Amino acid sequence: MRELDGQAHRDEVGKTKKVMVFIVTIILGYLLFIIPDVFFGVTKLNGGKIGVNLLFIGLFQFITVTALLYFSLKILKKKFRDIGLRFDNLGKDILLGIFFGGLWSILQFVLIIPNTGGTNRPDIKGMLEMYDGTLVGTLSFMALGVIGGGITEELFNRGYFINVLKETFKNPKTGLWFSAVLSILLFALGHLPSNTLDWFDILVPTILYTILFIWTKRLTASIVAHGVYNASAIILTYSIYFH
Repeated sequence: MRELDGQAHRDEVGKTKKVMVFIVTIILGYLLFIIPDVFFGVTKLNGGKIGVNLLFIGLFQFITVTALLYFSLKILKKKFRDIGLRFDNLGKDILLGIFFGGLWSILQFVLIIPNTGGTNRPDIKGMLEMYDGTLVGTLSFMALGVIGGGITEELFNRGYFINVLKETFKNPKTGLWFSAVLSILLFALGHLPSNTLDWFDILVPTILYTILFIWTKRLTASIVAHGVYNASAIILTYSIYFH
């Protein structure tokens, strides 16, 4: 009886530790995403959030957030593989990512954006302010979208958030869906939607990336889909709306 009580106590302590590590990691992670954005936005160093600075923002986010996840996973005695960063069935995942990321890009730039304001949409205006008209600047913007967005955000918001949080629940299925829904909501809120269209534009792809992750149990498909859409959006916005 004492052994059972002791094991229950250790399990409870382990769960409490996991929750605390998770909360601290999530808070620090969001700060690391925000810091370079605020830094260049406030200081206007080298032009602010434009040109090659966008590459620096993406690299900062990738390096710091990945390092944070590494140490957090180490404390939890886990590896990146445990949060879905596996490369088995890579070819299938790449095709899935290209298909769904490309499909959302087509829907947005052929149907949704042209019929909801086009160049007058606040999000399009915001993107246009980040182009400097140079090849280096455009490639830097794409690097931010793929490295800071497609890779880092999927590792943090999908892989780590869902897989670590779900393990704090007794019922695995309840834990999975609660973690998935919460990750979707927080990710959407992090993009500061201000109206119904904003919510639609962020929730649809976020739900899509989450379904890909849960369905495949790997991050590769969602990373590719997220990266393909971000890169396509940057190229198409430049091609269609930048003058």
